[in-house]
Amino acid sequence: MDIFSNYAMFIIPLIVLAFARILKFIIFYVKHGNNFKYTLDHAMTYGHMPSVHSALMISLVTSVGYFSGIDSGEFAIAFVLAILIIDDATRLRVYMGEHSRYINMLTDKIGVDEKEYTRLKERMGHRPEEAIAGAIFGFVLTLILAIFLG
Repeated sequence: MDIFSNYAMFIIPLIVLAFARILKFIIFYVKHGNNFKYTLDHAMTYGHMPSVHSALMISLVTSVGYFSGIDSGEFAIAFVLAILIIDDATRLRVYMGEHSRYINMLTDKIGVDEKEYTRLKERMGHRPEEAIAGAIFGFVLTLILAIFLG
């Protein structure tokens, strides 16, 4: 394996990350009535379409598999990390959002001052379709870049 392969395995997922964030911003902007200020404030938070976590991790797995082979140790490590991070983005953060929703409901019922205790963010995790869209985006863009750069 030459130095370019190592460089490409590193740089391609970063390019995919940047494009996934741009795509997420555009989708959020259009979905929320072309409100630029609202989009700046909310689009780059956790959640929403597509999952940048999924795009980045599937890009890493695909890139490592393409340049090192799917029988390499690097691929196995990237694959396990992808499972862990995508699971966190889709399952654990959704549970955190549910807990936030209950806590916010309780603070509303007991009349807690919102200036003293701000409301918790309720939308944190990704829905399955957001994770799948991110994974497909990451896979396809990585293959295109790997073929073009490789």
